[in-house]
Amino acid sequence: MNIVIAGGHPGDPEYGCGGTAARYALAGHRVTMLYLNRGEKSCPASADDPGSRVRVAEARAAAGILGASVLFADQCDGRAVIDNARYDSFRRVLESARPDVIFTQWPIDNHPDHRAVSALALDAWFAMGRKPAFYYYEVSNGEDTLLFQPTDYVDITQVESKKRSACYAHASQSPDRYWELQSRIARFRGLEKGCGVAEGFIRQTQSAPGVLP
Repeated sequence: MNIVIAGGHPGDPEYGCGGTAARYALAGHRVTMLYLNRGEKSCPASADDPGSRVRVAEARAAAGILGASVLFADQCDGRAVIDNARYDSFRRVLESARPDVIFTQWPIDNHPDHRAVSALALDAWFAMGRKPAFYYYEVSNGEDTLLFQPTDYVDITQVESKKRSACYAHASQSPDRYWELQSRIARFRGLEKGCGVAEGFIRQTQSAPGVLP
């Protein structure tokens, strides 16, 4: 299968879905991390934009650890826009990966870029006839994601170290702080599922079930 994990920034898919991405890749599926922006410091980003240079390199390194590839949409960090043109451009990027399963961020979130990528991914899913499976993931609960109650879980106990390495590849983004927060979430989801550590997801009600690793 082709798995696409969409996030607002480099690092979001790794923290929310890194273990699930690793499990898919180990099972032989093709995993793509799709980032709404490149972590730019300017908008539009110049060729030598320091934020974009650093964070794109970090994203590629993190994806390599997980066995994934990367795609970037055309928006700017902290300046996400939702309009008809952006719906169309995001859909084209997402469709280019020919997804069988789509993951995106939960729409009730503190960060506007996270809310934006959620809406853009959902619109693309509608435009694709709702054929791919569609799931939401969580990041930094209480600080970013709010009101999240999983319907599905993936046991990531055996791949947690791989996820940690991918998250720490984003060295410019305070990984000590965010890993500690996200690992608490993973331990709690593990308690809910009955395993060591887990990632939790909300399946869109019209999405096909049974595709999680």
